[in-house]
Amino acid sequence: MKKLSCADARKIDLVDYLASLGYQPQKIRGTDYWYLSPLREEKTPSFKVNRQKGLWYDHGNGQGGDIIDFGTLHFKCSVSELLNRMMAGNPNQTFSFHPPAIPVRTPHFGAGEKEENNEGKIIITATRPLADDRLLSYLESRCIPTEVANQYCKEVDFLLYGKERTAIGFANDAGGYELRSQYFKGSSSPKSPTTLNTESNTLTVFEGFFDFLSYHVIAKDFSDEKTNFLILNSLAFFNKSREVMEKYQQVNLYLDRNKKGIEFTMQALDWDETKYRDRSKLYRQGQDLNEWLIEKYSLLQRPILKNILRHERKRGRGLRP
Repeated sequence: MKKLSCADARKIDLVDYLASLGYQPQKIRGTDYWYLSPLREEKTPSFKVNRQKGLWYDHGNGQGGDIIDFGTLHFKCSVSELLNRMMAGNPNQTFSFHPPAIPVRTPHFGAGEKEENNEGKIIITATRPLADDRLLSYLESRCIPTEVANQYCKEVDFLLYGKERTAIGFANDAGGYELRSQYFKGSSSPKSPTTLNTESNTLTVFEGFFDFLSYHVIAKDFSDEKTNFLILNSLAFFNKSREVMEKYQQVNLYLDRNKKGIEFTMQALDWDETKYRDRSKLYRQGQDLNEWLIEKYSLLQRPILKNILRHERKRGRGLRP
């Protein structure tokens, strides 16, 4: 297989590339495409792509550049690793190497108008138990055993821009799916949180479903206490879920240790520091629970990991409901 060069990568249509990752523009003005930033959580689109120039700029954090700058930030990888990802992501995937002179038409809805256009919408076509070797390898790379993933996830086929893809699917309460593979991150409509009820007075909250799966990998050996679960699937649902969280006697928060995750955790502690518990202290600044799990498994054998986790529990730093 011919190696993708930086010069070739920069010819790829950035809008097409973002679509392949599951990101759709919120509005289009001429050659400018506006997105909710793929690099952080936000409610108002401030991530602008000039499709003609192949350049992007994130007004929320002041960063910008070309497709390579974006890819290395998004995947937190080197340039060579990004080029390998772009080349090996999907043998059937093709990108446009020349941005169109006329922007692609997207639906515009006026007052009372309805228009059907599913070209850029994820369409679920089939679901089944996890079996695809590529997806199982991806789970292994994230230290999630198949038996744990199979309890909560499905193998999902879906269409995006007329191309069929397959990913790990995690269902939400509204009937949509969070979709993940090594080279794809997106979600089908409608988007909402996921709740799992075990008839407990305790609620454990995660930002994403890989953190939820990581909890089950770790906690199953250390606690048989019951807890209900809330997987937000986006921090945009945190405040909207307050009414649900307030019903519980105790709420354990395993949010990411980035700026937004810490901000929401501190906000909850201000609501009621006796009800809300910050469990993210188990992992370091900038990490989430799954990253912590991967790091521990890569450095330590599991018996040693168990001893560390027992020590963390005794110190009250996490994993106790």
